[in-house]
Amino acid sequence: MDKQVNIYQIAKESGVSVSTVSRVLNGGMHVSQRSLDKVNKVIEKYQYTPSAVARAMASHYTKTIGVLMPDITNPYFSALFLEIERYALNWGYSVILCNTLYGGSSHGVENLMSEIGYLQMMKERMVDGVIVTGGQLDLVDTPAEYITTLNKLHKSIPVVIVGERIENCECLFVNRNLGGGVASMVCHLTALGNRRIGFIGGQEGVRQTSERLKAYREAMESLGLDVTPDMVELSDYYTADGYSAMERILDRGTRLQAVIAINDRIALGAIRAMCDRGMHVPKDMAVVSCDKFYDSEFYVPRLTTLDQQNDYLGRISIMLLLGAIAGKGEDLDIKHTPQLVINESCGVKLGIRRE
Repeated sequence: MDKQVNIYQIAKESGVSVSTVSRVLNGGMHVSQRSLDKVNKVIEKYQYTPSAVARAMASHYTKTIGVLMPDITNPYFSALFLEIERYALNWGYSVILCNTLYGGSSHGVENLMSEIGYLQMMKERMVDGVIVTGGQLDLVDTPAEYITTLNKLHKSIPVVIVGERIENCECLFVNRNLGGGVASMVCHLTALGNRRIGFIGGQEGVRQTSERLKAYREAMESLGLDVTPDMVELSDYYTADGYSAMERILDRGTRLQAVIAINDRIALGAIRAMCDRGMHVPKDMAVVSCDKFYDSEFYVPRLTTLDQQNDYLGRISIMLLLGAIAGKGEDLDIKHTPQLVINESCGVKLGIRRE
C-alpha cells in the first residue's frame, strides 16, 4: 500500500477532477456511475482512507469536541462526562476526554500535564469546541494566566465552562448556584430535633466549598443556632478524606447530633469512621450529604442527600456548546432546585428524633 497517495493522485489516475473524488468520498452524490466506478477502483487499489484532518480542512469541522475534567474517578465528573458523551454522540460528535488530574486524584496520581497544556493540545487536535469543568476554574482565585489562555482559545473555538461565572473570563458559562439546597438540608435536620449540626469535607479556596459552607452558616444563623470552629472540618472530596475528617472531630470530643458532608463520598468515609468507633448512624449521629452520586442508595444506611441533577447539567452543557458551534451561543443560568432525597441516614425513616 502506498501511504503517500492523496486525493490529487487519485483524481489524476482516475481521470476525473479533484471535486469529483471529494464527492465520491462524501457519499457519491451527483457523480455518474462511470466516474464512481473509476474512482472506487483506484481507492481500492491503494486502500486509501481519507484523514480526519484533511476532511476538517475541507469542511472546517472535525465533529469532535474536547472535555477537560480534573478527575474522572470522582463520581460527579464521571456522571457529568457520561451525559456529555451521550448527547454528543446523539448529534454525531465524538469526544476527547482530558483527565487533567489537577490537584491529584482519589488514587494519589498527580497531573502529568498542565491544564494550559491540555487546552493547547485541544487546539492542535482541531476540535470544534471545548467543555471545561473543575480544576483551576473551581478556585476562588483563578490564576490570571489560565483565564487568559481560556479567552484566547475561545476567540478561535467555543469554550463552555460548567461552573460559577469568573470575572474577566469571556467564555460561555453554564452558571449554577453551588450552595443551592444546603439551607433545606439544615432545616430538615433541625425539624428532626438536631441542633448541633457540623459540616465536613471540601477544601479551602475552592468555590464549591466556600459557597456550601456559606449557605450552611447562614442557614444555621437564621435558625438561631451557633456554629463554632470545632464543628467544621474541611479536608478534601474523597472517601478517605471523610474518614479522616470525622476521626478528627471524634478525637477532640466535639459533640454533634448531625453532620453535613459536602458530597456522598465524604459521607461514606464519615460513616465508616463512626462505625469503627462502635457508633451507629443515625442513632448516635445523623449524616447527610450536599451532593448525590449514582450509588448512594446502596450505602448502609441509605443516604439522605441532595440530588443536584448533574445529568441535567451535562445535557445543558453539550447543548450550549453545540449551539455555539452553530453560531448561536449564550450563557445559561441554571434555575433548577436541588431535590432533597430523604433516606435512612438522617433518622426520619427509622423514627429517630432528638429531644
